[in-house]
Amino acid sequence: MSGLAAFQEHFRSALFDESSTFPPAELAAFAVYRNTVMRACLDALEANFPSVACLVGREWFRSAAALHVMADPPRDARLAMYGETFPAFLAGFEPAAVLPYLADVARLDRLCSESTDAAEATPLGTRHLAALAPQALNGLRLRIHPATRWIASALPVRTIWEASRAGEAVRDDLLWEAECAVVVRVAHHVHVIPAGPVDIALLDACVAGASLGEAVLAVAERHSDARIDLTLSGLSRSGAFATS
Repeated sequence: MSGLAAFQEHFRSALFDESSTFPPAELAAFAVYRNTVMRACLDALEANFPSVACLVGREWFRSAAALHVMADPPRDARLAMYGETFPAFLAGFEPAAVLPYLADVARLDRLCSESTDAAEATPLGTRHLAALAPQALNGLRLRIHPATRWIASALPVRTIWEASRAGEAVRDDLLWEAECAVVVRVAHHVHVIPAGPVDIALLDACVAGASLGEAVLAVAERHSDARIDLTLSGLSRSGAFATS
């Protein structure tokens, strides 16, 4: 490592370590750098996890986020993508234990960020599927669109996320039951759509490399009464798949 590279690495480390023995960090002016970097990180996390911030309030959020920043500072210059490990941090953060849904809401916020930043691809429409012969359809290996993400939660994560993302309170009549959601990007806009276990099972099978025929059999074994044809059609219309 060159002298300049070593200096930069020591400088970066000292920004998040107040006990650092790096000589410049002992200067009073170094605190300006620390404060500026910390504020930028907190602003980024607040922007990247708006639903979480809405649920817990700005003061609580930024206090928790500061601990996360110290434990896992950014490694990517794109602060719009900072927070990859923040949901896991919240899952193990003791003060958040009274909000068991908070980590999953954070995961859904994160999936939206990932979908926004994902590569472009041409969506696979239902017309393409309808044009295939049965044998070709059976052997087709569906490609998940780069911007497609999904989550299955034991809690009503999508409903809580939707209200919080809009800055609204969760309704008192909320049904506390498991919910799934699929995140897609259509025409540069990210959408979070309601989903069920069959949707998730089909996507999991496809991303694992199964052919459509194999995926259908795998899903049918777990959900014998499922209308997989309707599930496939719905996911295709939503833009969940891409052309090869």
